[in-house]
Amino acid sequence: MCLQEWRNGFDTSRMRYSVFSLAKQALRGHLDWPLAWRDPAPKKHYDVIVVGGGGHGLATAFYLAKNHGIRNVAVLEKGWIGGGNTGRNTTIIRSNYMLDANAHFYEWSLKLWEQLSQEINYNVMFSPRGVLNLAHTESQRDQYFRRGNQMLLNGIDAEWMSREEIARFVPHLDCSENTRFPVLGGLMQRRGGTARHDAVAWGYARAASDLGVDIIQNCEVQGLIREGNRIVAVDTSRGRIKAGQVGIAVAGNTGRLAAMAGLKLPIESHVLQAFVSEPLKPILNTVVTYGAGHFYISQSDKGELVMGGDLDFYPSYSQKGNLPIIEEAVSAGLQMFPILSRVRMLRHWGGIMDMTLDGSPIIAKTPIDNFYINGGWCYGGFKATPASGWVFAHTLANDAPHELNRAHSLERFETGAVIDDKGAGPTAQWH
Repeated sequence: MCLQEWRNGFDTSRMRYSVFSLAKQALRGHLDWPLAWRDPAPKKHYDVIVVGGGGHGLATAFYLAKNHGIRNVAVLEKGWIGGGNTGRNTTIIRSNYMLDANAHFYEWSLKLWEQLSQEINYNVMFSPRGVLNLAHTESQRDQYFRRGNQMLLNGIDAEWMSREEIARFVPHLDCSENTRFPVLGGLMQRRGGTARHDAVAWGYARAASDLGVDIIQNCEVQGLIREGNRIVAVDTSRGRIKAGQVGIAVAGNTGRLAAMAGLKLPIESHVLQAFVSEPLKPILNTVVTYGAGHFYISQSDKGELVMGGDLDFYPSYSQKGNLPIIEEAVSAGLQMFPILSRVRMLRHWGGIMDMTLDGSPIIAKTPIDNFYINGGWCYGGFKATPASGWVFAHTLANDAPHELNRAHSLERFETGAVIDDKGAGPTAQWH
């Protein structure tokens, strides 16, 4: 590309301004650094209130404004943007589901991920590095064959990798026959990968704010005011706010918020832990999941190994970790990657998962006329972020579900039309 072509392709005046602006702010210590999104005081009334300032709530507000022209919208966040589960996950993105209801939904989400940085004009660092599910038994291999074939029938990419191919692709993985659970092969979705969770929250927040949405932080919902079969207002730590419609997207606190409206949901909240190691040179260029146990690992752009384990199988609203889950996850990691034995853990954390009976989410209108729920995401919340916001915005705007979330109704648990998709991960143990 010649210099003139480069100049024709880019706004050089804007680039010069940005460079000089960055230099000026660096020298001044960011004293007057502009806000990425507006910080308004709450108004007395909004057409739509979205409770929850994580990825799902922010995406909902953005698509309400962009796709449906509804801009008198407030996103209420009890803490700060990205301070909940959006910043407490392992950032894996995939659409390798078998049942149609989930397969089409998550595939749409993956397609939105592929162009999300351009859509919201913010680099979400989407990295399609592939997601590899390892098989360790013949029955597990047959299950993956079946899931992969169903994915292909639904137009979703899938391929089977032999043990020899995996050994070349992931050289530090122990693919010998002497391990406790030898690798027989694996199901690969190459379009899957990871994204930067903070960037997703910040990008959606800025894009929604630019379209007129009010993002109100440090605004905890303390009550839902119900008159007849409608929610007419929301009591918050910053005062009462009237609303035409109310949608909640609060991850592990879905049950708490629904109870304020008089609803009891078929979910339990559990802690799901994750861990990161000290930064290392690049050793892993894909996401690997351990089929013999609940463990998954990838490497971040900073070099940290990002690892996740299984649930604490008791109900909890705590965001703290504990030693038994760490021990279980680390033992699984060492069986896969013996080289991890000398790697130091940098930090770990817990996120609150709201687990449904069938492992699939609820994105639906409730029996209350103007009250809507986006929750029950179990292990799959982050990868669903764009599609979740897309269909939830449609549901709010049209008072009816989108075709992609029609099956994810609250009524399915009454009728028996559950979406028990093993690709969603194990469900909670009910007591």
